[in-house]
Amino acid sequence: MSDLLELGLDTFGDVTADEHGDPVPAPEVLRQVVEQAVRADEVGLAFIGLGEHHRADFAITAPDVVLATIAGRTEHIHLGSAVTVLSSDDPIRVYERFATLDALSNGRAEVILGRGSFIESFGLFGFDLGDYEVLFDEKLDLFAHLLEEKPVTWSGTIRPPLTDQPVYPPTESGRLRAWIGVGGTPASVERAVRYRIPMMLAIIGGPPLQFVPYADYYRRRLEEEGVAPLPVGMHSPGYVAETDEQAREELHDHWLAQRNQIGRERGWPPATRNDFAQAAGPDGPLYVGSPETVARKIARNAAALGVSRFDLKYANGAMRHEQLLRCIELYGSRVAPLVHDMMT
Repeated sequence: MSDLLELGLDTFGDVTADEHGDPVPAPEVLRQVVEQAVRADEVGLAFIGLGEHHRADFAITAPDVVLATIAGRTEHIHLGSAVTVLSSDDPIRVYERFATLDALSNGRAEVILGRGSFIESFGLFGFDLGDYEVLFDEKLDLFAHLLEEKPVTWSGTIRPPLTDQPVYPPTESGRLRAWIGVGGTPASVERAVRYRIPMMLAIIGGPPLQFVPYADYYRRRLEEEGVAPLPVGMHSPGYVAETDEQAREELHDHWLAQRNQIGRERGWPPATRNDFAQAAGPDGPLYVGSPETVARKIARNAAALGVSRFDLKYANGAMRHEQLLRCIELYGSRVAPLVHDMMT
């Protein structure tokens, strides 16, 4: 494991706007995501993760299909989900899709497994929300067996048992790179320890430093179990522009609109300009500003949490494609070198 912090990107394929402020059709958004990933590869970023959602404001419902397209257009960047909603999917099919992606990309595939922050997929695919806990627990248990790349013998309550069942294709490395997405509970950390899977912290609300105890607890529990250290990563929203003022001005209205749309669905009180200012401030979860400002915040929090990768969710609401491309350019060409200088 390299001591150099990896810098990656995440997107949910937020439906963008054109120059007139009108929504861009989802098929065009998907093509834009491919172009954004190509730009990320060109500027030397380590990872691009695509989220899975099944709703009108996000275009990506099948991340692995989009990632396969990206694989054919890129050379170096790692390709993954952010996250795969394992509870409403089939673990064997997930494994087969990402093992196939790994082959097509010459070993660049990753999968981040999680519950997701939206529940639309449960009803869409015929799952009962009342089974929320058992679905994730049992499917993760099965997926952990699949990572061993040996014939699988497994039984549970959610599907018929398996006996010495081979699963194809095998990866060339012998193990698909996988993470468990963790929102910040001790039980989630314990789950990552139990399965010996790297942990990706989703830090989208509250001060990032409040997650330090979870990262420390993960490392301490691995040591207690006699397991060699495993990577810890973090994912947070943000946006980079030439200056702090430009970045905040371009992001503010989109962040507020998206936050309040989701808030209305979940019964949250309306967010205000002050909420945005706090989130974008030095102690908030939003990495917005000039390359220098964003780099300082990443370096500070990445060092405090001891992470080996930081993924920036660069798409936040209906921002224009051209703005997102410029954000990616600045993040790769200016933020990444600054972060590495600050952390060495």
